[in-house]
Amino acid sequence: MKQIVQHLNTGKTVIVEAPSPRAKSGSLVVDTNVSLISAGTERMLVEFSKGNLIAKARSQPEKVKQVLNKALTDGIGATLDTVRAKLGEPIPLGYSNVGRVSAVGGGVKGFKVGDRVVSNGPHASVVRVPKNLCAKIPESVSDETASFTVVTSIGLQGIRLAQPTLGECFVVTGVGLIGLMTVQLLIAQGCRVLALDFDDSKLKLAESFGAETLNPSKGADPVQAAIAFSRGVGVDGVIITASSKSNEPIKQSAQMCRVRGRVVLIGVVGLNLDRADFFDKEISFQVSCSYGPGRYDSSYEEQGHDYPIGYVRWTEQRNFEAVLDMFASGKIEAETLISHRFAFEEAANAYEVLGTDPTALGMLLNYPKADKSPKHHLALGGANSSKNLSSSDPVVGFVGAGNYASRILIPAFKAGGASLHTIATSGGLSAAIHGDSAGFDFATTDTASMLANKDINTIAIATQHNSHANFAAHALNEGKNVFVEKPLALDGKQLDAVQKAYAKAHKGGEGPRLMVGFNRRFAPQIIKIKELLEPVVEPKSFIMTVNAGAIPADHWTQDEVAGGGRIIGEACHFIDLLRFLSGSPITYYSARRMGDKGARATVEDVSVITLGFEDGSFGTIHYLANGAQNFPKERLEVFAGGAVLQLDNFRKLKGFGWPGFKRMNLSRQDKGQQACAAMFLDSIRDGSPAPISIDELFETAKVTIEIVEMLRKQQD
Repeated sequence: MKQIVQHLNTGKTVIVEAPSPRAKSGSLVVDTNVSLISAGTERMLVEFSKGNLIAKARSQPEKVKQVLNKALTDGIGATLDTVRAKLGEPIPLGYSNVGRVSAVGGGVKGFKVGDRVVSNGPHASVVRVPKNLCAKIPESVSDETASFTVVTSIGLQGIRLAQPTLGECFVVTGVGLIGLMTVQLLIAQGCRVLALDFDDSKLKLAESFGAETLNPSKGADPVQAAIAFSRGVGVDGVIITASSKSNEPIKQSAQMCRVRGRVVLIGVVGLNLDRADFFDKEISFQVSCSYGPGRYDSSYEEQGHDYPIGYVRWTEQRNFEAVLDMFASGKIEAETLISHRFAFEEAANAYEVLGTDPTALGMLLNYPKADKSPKHHLALGGANSSKNLSSSDPVVGFVGAGNYASRILIPAFKAGGASLHTIATSGGLSAAIHGDSAGFDFATTDTASMLANKDINTIAIATQHNSHANFAAHALNEGKNVFVEKPLALDGKQLDAVQKAYAKAHKGGEGPRLMVGFNRRFAPQIIKIKELLEPVVEPKSFIMTVNAGAIPADHWTQDEVAGGGRIIGEACHFIDLLRFLSGSPITYYSARRMGDKGARATVEDVSVITLGFEDGSFGTIHYLANGAQNFPKERLEVFAGGAVLQLDNFRKLKGFGWPGFKRMNLSRQDKGQQACAAMFLDSIRDGSPAPISIDELFETAKVTIEIVEMLRKQQD
């Protein structure tokens, strides 16, 4: 399949070829016929990408603050690397897609292969979309008209919040694509509409739909015009669909309204509200969130859990259906809003027009006829680079291409001399983008075939946490060496499956290696601490303080099923680290969370773990999400033999009272990721055991799982 992406660093809009996505539970795979370019949203994104670094920073001041905080804790070098990586990653464009269903995932009802559907899928020849973000298109509605459904739903949601009634008068400020559809919807509901814009061509379209119009640039006062339009009492409501940095649209909206009028913001404008403007007339103000209830709710969008119609009448999907019904009845129309049509292959030209022609409205991309045999496997630029290697050379297949995999793990494997054979993702696009830039031979969406590929002897797993154990067991059963980005398993059942697969693979003696990405034990300053502790025979005490930072409760890492929670997902690092530094098995462990009641996320976000070791050493891990961002994220303190070692953020190591050692500072943070990957790859080449013993890996996994169970029982 082919997909349009935008490069944020260069401003280039390009078409990328990628493996076609495979159907998964709760989703549809759709072959695209036509998609609509959002003249507002996508123009803003293209303009942002073409700005220089200073312009980008000025447009997102909240991001600048995050960058500065990161620089204080992680160092300038690491921060610049992160910023460059973020800006260097292409992002998909588009959210108004029409096509035919080519595959239906498990658990999906109400759709079948061949159905014509609208969705919020991107500009791509094949898209995979969750079922709740799709709606069937009535026979009488053309593909081109249906492509306006999603943007129209944005206007519809704003109208639902404004709650207009028959005969009321409304102002629509800014009549671009969404504004013009909003005008039509209001008129269809029996409202009188005054449209405001600086573009006469758009106002002419609004007039054709039945609105009165005003161009403020011609000298008329929009507030006085709105008062006159309302017959002197003030309009019932204002819907702002404009894009402007000015605060004037908000101020004028309040001044136009009658007592207890309503202002709903759909567009993007300045938000310095004057309290007096709203206070005197008790005007309500609300920001509309995209297509309707369900937006950004992973339970609704990704997991497919619908809201009961008796409690939430109009969800995203039901808004889509309502718009399609309006198109079918002829109450609203989109044909007159089509300003340009382009073949999909001419996407670069389309975005050039978008950036240079301010009058562009409905810009359609028409796609070639769908491929009868979708390609799930794609050769990349490095194809055949893995040939003619010896059997001991690590030939790697990657599962997953998320942020950590693409920015840290894949570069670490590449630096370690691995032959990068195939990268697999379920969607395909990230596999193609990161696979090509890293020099992989192939990208695929057929993970099972990659795991069985005889040319690959090593599998690296960097997917969502709930899939780690399954992929690891599968790869071990195929006789592959396995590197799992932590955690190894989320519960005892998953851990048992991995242990059984490992035992089976080693039944005859030697077998494949299993490694978990506990990279911190390979960091240079940790190696130095281990060296300093070596001659100390008495027990040690370790204090690990993790200033983890807050993560929203609905983030996938917080979900018990998908991510397993933050202790399993991250704190396992520090359990392994203290186990490594003590050099002794864990014989005791306990855990306590903060508070006895509250959201489930607090179980693991703010907690303390105590570990006891066989040699008498003990350690505490303070995992805290309630600290300041400019405090070190990770601080390790070791008390032993009348001296102290303190490590801050894997950059600054200090010795207090330590004979012959005062400090070891690094110019940039090094958490040991490269060394971890390199030692694993070296073990494959020279036939030695994995760098971390299998007993330690299983011990850490078991202890971590049981600690989480302790914390969750306290919540109950």
